[in-house]
Amino acid sequence: MPKNTSETAGQGPRKSGWIGPGLLISASFIGPGTVTTATATGASFGFALTWAVVFSIVATIILQEMSVRLGLTARLSTGEALRKTFENPVAKVAMTALVIAAIGIGGAAYAGGDTTGTALALSAVTGLPVPALAGIIAAVIILLLLSGSYKVLEKVMTVLVMLLAAVFLVTVVAVKPDFAELLRGTFMPSIPDGAALKAIALIGTTVVPYNIFLHSNLVREKWGDEEPDLALKKGRVDNAVSITVGGLITLAILSTAAAVMFTQGLEAESAADLAEPLRPTLGQFAPWALAIGLFAAGLTSAIAGPLGAAYAITGLLGWSSDLKDPKFRAIFLTVVVVGAIIAITGANPIEIIILAQAANGLLLPIIAFFLLITMNNKRVLGEHANGLVANILGGAVFLITLALGGITLYGLL
Repeated sequence: MPKNTSETAGQGPRKSGWIGPGLLISASFIGPGTVTTATATGASFGFALTWAVVFSIVATIILQEMSVRLGLTARLSTGEALRKTFENPVAKVAMTALVIAAIGIGGAAYAGGDTTGTALALSAVTGLPVPALAGIIAAVIILLLLSGSYKVLEKVMTVLVMLLAAVFLVTVVAVKPDFAELLRGTFMPSIPDGAALKAIALIGTTVVPYNIFLHSNLVREKWGDEEPDLALKKGRVDNAVSITVGGLITLAILSTAAAVMFTQGLEAESAADLAEPLRPTLGQFAPWALAIGLFAAGLTSAIAGPLGAAYAITGLLGWSSDLKDPKFRAIFLTVVVVGAIIAITGANPIEIIILAQAANGLLLPIIAFFLLITMNNKRVLGEHANGLVANILGGAVFLITLALGGITLYGLL
């Protein structure tokens, strides 16, 4: 996104608030994938995988803080910083190819899951087939992205997503989950038989690779004109608070499903099943509330995903990141179209959504590895390059996601 030029003659830079871009990142990952994956996981495995949600919150805060630091201290997007770090021609080509593949595949998979989830929400209350609705939704997303009017819609969608989140938070209090089991699942990590894919999907639905590229652009637009140290402080507070809130919403969804569905032996196999956790508080209105929330969450994420992929790829290739640039538009249109194809031709929509989140989780170590190398480039970041603590935390995220990805691939093969 272009830098915010709010400075006027005779005045200092306009002071912005402390919260903003982080909420958009949270709204981006609280999509149908989060609701579906967390519900299906809670229904199938109870509280056994709550550790994966907590880990994903911490991992997202760590990685997104690095993106914030790039945007506000180096004044670079994540893609631009990667390009400046890898100067050796062979290394640059290898890095660019791997990151573009990861972002392209992950972004398309995520777009497929978001489009499917949005269609699933409408199908639940209209009775129309998911594939047909997915095609219509993809067309709407393309029109919104091309017109630029998505920015107003994004604010409305974010409010609706927060309403759905509030419903889940109220519900989890009402159903009184077993907090002893919740704590056991959080602090005694385990992966029950058949749960590896769900574990990596829970992580992939929160630690979204394209958000690492999107965030650096968002903070530059919000605080790019402010004094760097103050701007960085605001960016870090915004990041920690917003991501924590988003992660707690995911935890509330999983806990609600565990308390309502797992205890009764119910599985999440259809859109109607996803509404079950809300019935204790909403009764017959539960399917409609879920449909409205999923639609809002899906449309918000389905817009953010292609934009994040376009920012990543244009930054890596040194192209313009102007929303009206033909190359920029070509990238986000490709991601939307591929996602629509996945949604239209897929079989089981629940499986599509969970596999899309898992794909992001499997590709995450690639992005984390290159990000860590870039964050140690003192020529680019100076005194704001990673220190020992940041490297230990970032390295731990990389190794854990790599190990989980390996376990998942082994299970699939």
